[in-house]
Formats: sequence, structure tokens, C-alpha cells
Amino acid sequence: MQPFTEAVIEQIKSIPPGKVMTYGGVAAAAGSPRAARQVVRILHSMSAKYELPWHRVVNAKGEIALRVDESRFLQQSLLEDEGVEIGIGGRIDLTIYGV
Repeated sequence: MQPFTEAVIEQIKSIPPGKVMTYGGVAAAAGSPRAARQVVRILHSMSAKYELPWHRVVNAKGEIALRVDESRFLQQSLLEDEGVEIGIGGRIDLTIYGV
């Protein structure tokens, strides 16, 4: 496994319940601030294997980026179960819930 991939996995695992982090924030914390798309690929391919809290990663606007309704609603439900409020327009206030 590549060092960046390992760092991304550890960063995602470290996001506490009730908090979120952006794809770009994960990438930056893992050492490559311009690799947000790579974070998406890692989440897609490794979330189940490494039991990642994938639902705690959102886009730079604080929105759920998933477009498939079932997955989108699952992510929203998991976040709300942890106490994260989804505001008007589907945005999460990153000043309150961001890591």
C-alpha cells in the first residue's frame, strides 16, 4: 500500500463521531493537499475493507457529494444519528461540525 493511501485511511479513521472532514481536508492532512479526488477513490475502494467511517467525509461546501439517492440518504442518516445537523440546502456547517 502506498504511504499516501495509508495516511488517508488513518486520517479518515481518526474523524470522531459527530464531526466531518472535507475530501480536501483529508488529502491535506495526509500530506497531499491537491489529492481530494484520490481520497474519493480510496473511500470508494477501501471503506468496507478497512471499516472506514466514510459517511464523515463531505465536499468542500459541507455537502454530501453522493448523487445516488439511496447512498445519499444513508450518509445523511448516519450523520444525523451522530448529531450532525444538515442545514437548509443540505449543507453541514463546517465551523461547527468540521474537524
